[in-house]
Amino acid sequence: MPEAIPSLARKTAFALTASLALLTTACTGQSASTASDDASKDTTINFWHAWSAPNEVKAVKSLVAGFEKAHPNIHVNVVGNMTDDKINQALRTGGDKAPDVISSFTTNNVGKFCSSGALVDLSPFFKKSGIDPAKTFPKPMNEYTRFDGDRCTAPLLGDAYGLYYNKTAFQKAGIKNPPRTWSEFEADAKKLTITQGDGYKQLGFMPDYHGWETTTEHYFAQFSPTYFDKSGKSNLAEDPAFQAGFTLQKKLVDELGGFQKLERFRSTLGDEWGPKHPFQTGQVAMQLDGEWRIGMALATKPKFQIGVAPLPVPDDRVSQYGKGYITGTIAGIAATSKKQNAAWEFVKYVTTDTDAVVGFSNDLHNVPSTLAALKSPKLKYDPRFKTFLDIASNPYSNTSPASINGGVYLTTIQNFGYDYESGKVKSLKAGLEQTAKQIDTDIAQAK
Repeated sequence: MPEAIPSLARKTAFALTASLALLTTACTGQSASTASDDASKDTTINFWHAWSAPNEVKAVKSLVAGFEKAHPNIHVNVVGNMTDDKINQALRTGGDKAPDVISSFTTNNVGKFCSSGALVDLSPFFKKSGIDPAKTFPKPMNEYTRFDGDRCTAPLLGDAYGLYYNKTAFQKAGIKNPPRTWSEFEADAKKLTITQGDGYKQLGFMPDYHGWETTTEHYFAQFSPTYFDKSGKSNLAEDPAFQAGFTLQKKLVDELGGFQKLERFRSTLGDEWGPKHPFQTGQVAMQLDGEWRIGMALATKPKFQIGVAPLPVPDDRVSQYGKGYITGTIAGIAATSKKQNAAWEFVKYVTTDTDAVVGFSNDLHNVPSTLAALKSPKLKYDPRFKTFLDIASNPYSNTSPASINGGVYLTTIQNFGYDYESGKVKSLKAGLEQTAKQIDTDIAQAK
């Protein structure tokens, strides 16, 4: 695993910022062009993506080289390090230098891309090529690449979230196996916590929403929530999964020392992407994180053995153990493109060709985004990485749905989480009802 921050990991850090930036720009509002170009003729397409680290750029070049070898008449002009804001402006403007194909780290913006008409519906292209997305991609990836019946994107590698644990600390605490249920997790987190003065020598788990990857959507995935009802209204106050998720997290906060004590300790810890990440230093014994953490942790040569397992599930859902939260990179075709058939050949190759997806996964150390690639014997990985392959393949794994205003509703839920864990909001029920109303208002305004 390269020392540079993995592409999809970086997405987590700026996804909300990119989402808000996209919303502040003028509506793309392009209507889909007719795909009338001849993909068998010699042509050049423009591909814009967000990868920028040297190893990532090398991986993209290899991916493109594989496509051009398979399609010698289609040449790909690659433009990297493109944010969603820059991509959105180019999609709105069009022109010869504008992208024909785009790739984004921000799945939260699929609803915006689809509803604005910035990207074309790929369903006719899939049908024309005889490809069934439901049989090609894992279910969560199938879901986060479409909005309101419009499949305007396709998955291009993914992230799966699981549990990292300090096996050495587990052995010292007499814990034989990673927790499968939240009650087991709660007991283990307390057993692994060693106080020191007004802080901790070792914290079993940092539950705070301001922690590293401990966001509401990552927690809630284990409770299989339904974010919106059939009419499109927020289900936050109606689905008991949300109440269970918030209750579990708040209980962990209270039992592991309380919000103020945990926050004081958190302020002394290293940042998420540096070598002093608290899991890597042994200051935190269990960590919710994505597949990229394996390589980053091993690169720091930790003084303990690292274990990887799925996140726990509610005690009444133990049969679903093995699932997790899934997200990833997306690819789409610009509505302004006059070379959509050629663009589709490229999108089809990078998102559905098994060897291409496997090769890209091996190069970037992210989860493959097709069912076939997840099972490919050509995958190269640390044995612990298989946990994330299994999570991606698990039928109970889930994601957060696309919305017309991007990830605003997730930000609203997260902000409520901050207020609830800190004690600012006393009534969970009332808080959920108020937050649901705010989500509905924001979506109505976006429409």
